[in-house]
Amino acid sequence: MHDIADLELRGLPGVFVASEEFVSAADAQSQALGFPTIRRVFTSHPIQDRTDDEMKSLADEVFEEILAAITK
Repeated sequence: MHDIADLELRGLPGVFVASEEFVSAADAQSQALGFPTIRRVFTSHPIQDRTDDEMKSLADEVFEEILAAITK
């Protein structure tokens, strides 16, 4: 989240991507950083111990959402 806030301060678009387990933490941290509207995309959880093919599938599932968020 800090990296995305830094990008936004520099005028560069950024999107925070994490698994759905971290929705509440992302909300709290974006508020604390003063960026409550930081764009964020969440994938299914867990991602730990997934194979490369499973990770590629997860990325494919959220690609359009990430693209839409970064180009708004």
